[in-house]
Amino acid sequence: MRESLSNYSENEMCQQIIAKLEENQYSEEIEFVKDLSEEEISYLDQVLENELDYARNAQDEVRTKQLLEVFEQLF
Repeated sequence: MRESLSNYSENEMCQQIIAKLEENQYSEEIEFVKDLSEEEISYLDQVLENELDYARNAQDEVRTKQLLEVFEQLF
């Protein structure tokens, strides 16, 4: 997740999400998602769609699986 977000680190919302990841030790994706605001969820939804497309095109099954786990928790 951090690697994917690093591609968007110039965005203030992304910096906010990265800060949450760095400040907290989430043991599960659901804990992370529950800690997000509605605005952060909306932003992350867009980022994850782009990153999932990239991972699928690169045939990176591990990354795709990890991103899908977070994406599914958003909704």
